[in-house]
Amino acid sequence: MTDTIPLFPLGTVLLPGGALPLHVFEPRYRQLTLDLLHEVVPERRFGIIAIRQGWEVGEGNVDALHDVGCSAVLETAQRLPEDRYDITTTGEHRFRLLQLDTEAAPYLMARVEWLPDTTPEHPATELTERLVSSAMTAHTRYHDSGLRHDHRQELDDDPDPAQLAYTLADDCVLGVDDRQELLAETDPHLRLRLVRQLMLREAEFLRELRAVPASLAEFVQQPGVN
Repeated sequence: MTDTIPLFPLGTVLLPGGALPLHVFEPRYRQLTLDLLHEVVPERRFGIIAIRQGWEVGEGNVDALHDVGCSAVLETAQRLPEDRYDITTTGEHRFRLLQLDTEAAPYLMARVEWLPDTTPEHPATELTERLVSSAMTAHTRYHDSGLRHDHRQELDDDPDPAQLAYTLADDCVLGVDDRQELLAETDPHLRLRLVRQLMLREAEFLRELRAVPASLAEFVQQPGVN
């Protein structure tokens, strides 16, 4: 199933179910915010997609974007002086980028294909339970490093296996490439295996370095945000 949505390129990756606050100041993204608020854009939905290199996407520079992004729903918007906005968004559905349109609106538009999960190669319930348990154990190990314990998110006793990898990833400090790999993985079992590996790796880094890694996006100005 394909659709056409506004596109907001960023130097970070939004995951389904995740929260992403943005400070919007660039004119075209201010216009996008207005169109979302006034529901010119249906359901207040737009796409967030990570930039491969550089911090802006020029006309025809499709190679600068990753192939898979995540739709976001505008939750709240606070108007600031000079028509800037602080907005909050929530990640919704994955999509694959098919085509960019730089002429239909003041901001970037894109034709996208929605990207649902695939059926796991081994859909056995017992395997799913083992993968969920091992991922949650790795999450505990990550936070037991002592460096981010105060920020630990409380998890459901009976989590949704398809959503759990995203929830765990949002509760850890992972770089753009790691988050992008999780976003692009459509097999829930493989996604749980991947997030477990990432958390165990990061736990070892934390023990060795005694420091919390920060994503590159925290040090740079995003296009349309600061």
